[in-house]
Amino acid sequence: MAEMLVVKSKVREYAKKKKMNLGGDAAEALSKEVVKLVDRAAERAKANRRSTIKGRDI
Repeated sequence: MAEMLVVKSKVREYAKKKKMNLGGDAAEALSKEVVKLVDRAAERAKANRRSTIKGRDI
């Protein structure tokens, strides 16, 4: 993974609120999903001739 896009401590904290633990590979997998989500949103914004990703693109 090139760069972590999620704050691992925040994800772990949220999981704790759900009374769950966070596996060592979970934050990296979540970060990969964020990359996919942003990529899809960027393509949608480009298709709509915008250079800004908006909530509706996600």
